Amino acid sequence: MLKHLKAVNKYFWKYRYRFTAGIFLVIASNYFAVLAPEITGYVVNKLQEMLPGAKAVHHDVREHDKLVNWFITWVNSMSFGALVTVCSVTILLLAVARGLFMFFMRQTIIVMSRHIEFDQKNEVYQHYQKLDAGFYKTHSTGDLMNRMTEDVSRVRMYTGPSMMYLINLLSLISLCVVNMFRKDVNLSLIVLAPLPILAVTIYIVNTVIHKKSEKVQGLLSDLTTNAQESYSGIRVIKSFVQEKAMLGFFKRNSEEYRKNSVSLAKVEAVYFPSMTLLVGLSTLITILVGGQMALNDPQRNIGLIVEFVIYINMLTFPVSAIGSVASMVQRASASQKRLNEFLQTEPTIQNASDAQQVPLQGDIVFKDVSFTYANTGIKALRHFSLEVKEGQKVLILGKTGSGKTTIAQLLLRFYDADEGTITINGVPLQKMLLNHLREQISYVPQDVFLFSDNVGNNISFGLPQTASDDQLFQAAQYASVDNEIKRLENGYQTMVGERGVTLSGGQKQRVSIARALVKNSPVLLFDDCLSAVDAKTENEIVNNLYRFLNQKTAIIITHRIFTSLHFHQIVVLEDGAIVERGTHDELLSSNGYYAELYRLQVSNEQPTA
Repeated sequence: MLKHLKAVNKYFWKYRYRFTAGIFLVIASNYFAVLAPEITGYVVNKLQEMLPGAKAVHHDVREHDKLVNWFITWVNSMSFGALVTVCSVTILLLAVARGLFMFFMRQTIIVMSRHIEFDQKNEVYQHYQKLDAGFYKTHSTGDLMNRMTEDVSRVRMYTGPSMMYLINLLSLISLCVVNMFRKDVNLSLIVLAPLPILAVTIYIVNTVIHKKSEKVQGLLSDLTTNAQESYSGIRVIKSFVQEKAMLGFFKRNSEEYRKNSVSLAKVEAVYFPSMTLLVGLSTLITILVGGQMALNDPQRNIGLIVEFVIYINMLTFPVSAIGSVASMVQRASASQKRLNEFLQTEPTIQNASDAQQVPLQGDIVFKDVSFTYANTGIKALRHFSLEVKEGQKVLILGKTGSGKTTIAQLLLRFYDADEGTITINGVPLQKMLLNHLREQISYVPQDVFLFSDNVGNNISFGLPQTASDDQLFQAAQYASVDNEIKRLENGYQTMVGERGVTLSGGQKQRVSIARALVKNSPVLLFDDCLSAVDAKTENEIVNNLYRFLNQKTAIIITHRIFTSLHFHQIVVLEDGAIVERGTHDELLSSNGYYAELYRLQVSNEQPTA
């Protein structure tokens, strides 16, 4: 169980001074707590001595704590009334002292757990960003979110409350048991007899709780994923009138989660009262056996019996908390196991030990590259070769599923090729620092994504700092979206909503283009980024790009032909392989797929009579 939680030991070491202080405060708090029963037992014995015909009760100084012995020596000569008053005030002061230490105890251990939670969430988030694109194709967003929120919160219950209760439990039981055995070994053994039964019960039930907790956490991830997908795709759900179907799907997942959660709650509901029952049994044994001893021996130390009853009652909360602590540890272990699954996942795309910074201007070479998507088995590229010189403009054309987007993702090293090599200035991509490579490429993806921020910040996203107004305006003008942005309620400060939901598809694409242009990288990569704009706007953008791309290297991936741009190379893909290659004129003269597509496009653009 605890093997999964070893991963958080590094945080205990990081906050070792705070943790050590917390342990000391817990022990000090409990030390003051166990002094009160000894003083109470002493007062009861003094009362017993005052009864008619009673004899003095023998006190062995070895039976008491040194501080209590000193206190007894001080008050022993007082009258009974003064003695009771002083002892009452002392017990009150001990309670106040314990309360102060408990306050500072929580300030150290609980606050430490919040620091650990902060560090762990940052660690998980940072690791998520290191993982490659292939990882995100096989894991749902809802599950990723649930692990970073719900699972980390459950682990915090282990590093905070659970750890605090555990230290409190161990220290209080140790102090009480030591005092009890020092007073009467036989009575202690009888009173504490139910505790082994308690230990066995904890072990058996905890095994069940661990399995159920792990299943509940998995179902919660499924439920979160279901909800997240429904919220993200709400427009599709409404347009197809599938609200009822999605509600039914959510209800089924929710019902499964409810059943397993209730099952876990039932186990815990039996568990916790059982702990209290066993502690209560010890109290009854103490009164029964102790009372019998007192009846058989009138000179028996009655204060000892009272002291034992107080000790047992003091143990009621910590012993009953064993169940709560064990449950929190079990849940935390199940959650940490889920976190470890991701934290121990190494990204397949990493910097090589000898990776270097390579200036990227052009001279990009794909040589006999083949690639298959591992999660689907689809062979996206087959022996693909392409050379792009510095300053060249290359058009990659093909039908949907022909492998065009894969070329962009391989160049950005979201994936590594299965066969062949990709080099820049003669250096393989694997020998280049990832961040330095991607910093030098402005990429407009096919699937446009805008953040829940204002328009200006979305355009400035790829820059180390927010772009100036002039930079924003110029990039937006090149992307033919400046006028539309200015017509928005707050201009460039307008919030675009989640994933840019407040903008049209064409506006989102053009904002994404502006984001790439403001970066002013030497290499630009456009992946079918004009599919949602009309012909007139497309022509404006292409003309603007013609001026912007002067002296820059550009690869434009599309399924249609841009006649107003001069391309040094045009590559036609089909089923991941090159079927045609050449300039515009060369491909027209070859009368193949490109020529057919060009004639079809031109005829569609001709005005009707």
